[in-house]
Amino acid sequence: MQPLSAQQNISPGAGRRLTAPAIAAAVLAFGLVAGAVTLWAHYGTAVFFEMIAAGFSACF
Repeated sequence: MQPLSAQQNISPGAGRRLTAPAIAAAVLAFGLVAGAVTLWAHYGTAVFFEMIAAGFSACF
């Protein structure tokens, strides 16, 4: 175990590097949220929830 006063060699950007899969996942998540908001705005809340429920029942 190192003492608390020991200096660590950590670069300023260590651990904060975005990879291509992480960026792709973020873009996909943003697209899904944007699509949901668009459907909600277009169809209204009642129809939107009915469409989601119908989609779930069709899948399961």
